[in-house]
Amino acid sequence: MNMKLKYWLVALFFLFLIKGHAATVDTLTINSKSMLKGIKAVVILPEKYDKKNQYPVLYLLHGFGGRYDNWVNNVPAVKKLVDNYQYIVVCPDGGFDSWYWDVKGDQNYQYDTFVSQELITHIDANYSTKKDRSGRAITGLSMGGHGAMTLALNHQDIYGAAGSTSGGLDIRPFPMNWNIKSRIGTYTAHPVEWENKSVINQVHLLEPNKLDLIIDCGKEDFFYKVNVAIHDKLDYNNIPHTFITRSGAHNWDYWSKSIIYQMAFFNEFFIKKDTFVKN
Repeated sequence: MNMKLKYWLVALFFLFLIKGHAATVDTLTINSKSMLKGIKAVVILPEKYDKKNQYPVLYLLHGFGGRYDNWVNNVPAVKKLVDNYQYIVVCPDGGFDSWYWDVKGDQNYQYDTFVSQELITHIDANYSTKKDRSGRAITGLSMGGHGAMTLALNHQDIYGAAGSTSGGLDIRPFPMNWNIKSRIGTYTAHPVEWENKSVINQVHLLEPNKLDLIIDCGKEDFFYKVNVAIHDKLDYNNIPHTFITRSGAHNWDYWSKSIIYQMAFFNEFFIKKDTFVKN
């Protein structure tokens, strides 16, 4: 079956047939030693969460100007999807404009370290999780799509699957937008930094089938062209991935639907890796 059609069918199924459940939502404050501050995170547990079992975890990132509770508040269906798929979803706060980078010399912006080290350590210590890359995936929207792909490509020992919805996967066409220049300097003064931090320029880090990847973007989105470009580059480099486009802009109407087939994709990854372990 065509991959796009497959995930559209899954999306339509859940749009109309999701049953009401009672996922547990925990709100945590996690101490970040790298930034010397507490950072909030939402943890969504399946209704039938049982500490006797080990659960896969999807780390779900917010976009520019967002916060840790955006996903659970703006897309309540995420909780229903957690119940249906029986894996944990964790939504950390990534700051207003961090782009999920460690910014050299700025203690307030060490979000790579926080998400990929401190957060995961805390979640694995306090919840019953599958504690290796076969049980971890990461995705996000916009700035969070950039962050998820960046973290996954640079920490392939930690994550086994990654995604992006409406992601800023090439920052170079947007030198004056979203406070990027405040984090890494201007494009004019620091072109190498901009080149290196654009996800599209990190494709060389991938080996075929090392990471399971899903990328989607609406055709009316200002990031559409850069998403098509990274899809083409992944194809050129023979990196298997799922790429989905449909009508849609850079907004919650699009993301509330995209998360349905994103979570279906990661469920397939977890099942394939047999990550739901009963003791």
